[in-house]
Amino acid sequence: MSGDRAPLMAQPLRPPSAGRAAALLGLLVLGALVGVAGALVQPAWFPGGLLLALAGEAGTVLGAARLTRSRSGGIAVAAGWMIMVVLLTVSRPEGDFLFAAGSGSYLFLLGGIAVAVICATFGPGRQPDGDPARLRK
Repeated sequence: MSGDRAPLMAQPLRPPSAGRAAALLGLLVLGALVGVAGALVQPAWFPGGLLLALAGEAGTVLGAARLTRSRSGGIAVAAGWMIMVVLLTVSRPEGDFLFAAGSGSYLFLLGGIAVAVICATFGPGRQPDGDPARLRK
């Protein structure tokens, strides 16, 4: 630990700056767009479209986590994806719906949630400043 400063993990969380909040809001919208694109692609070419949709989601979530250098970017994209996909599953009063009751739709929904959670946790968490601790130092 460094002298008079408290370690990073002991400091309280601060709200994000305005620029970071705007970036996270943009990533939330990007996640929603990826969700719409995946919902339209996955039924078109069943095995390939499903894999393409899930790979696009995974790349976007991982890219956002790396871009923001924290898990919050990946979580923002994953949240936007989940909100949009859940909104697309609701049937309209006219009886129209986007997802059919088939295995591909369920694989997209459940697989997409699993991919979002897994990829969002790959981002770096809060790390303390200072020298890295090593055994037998």
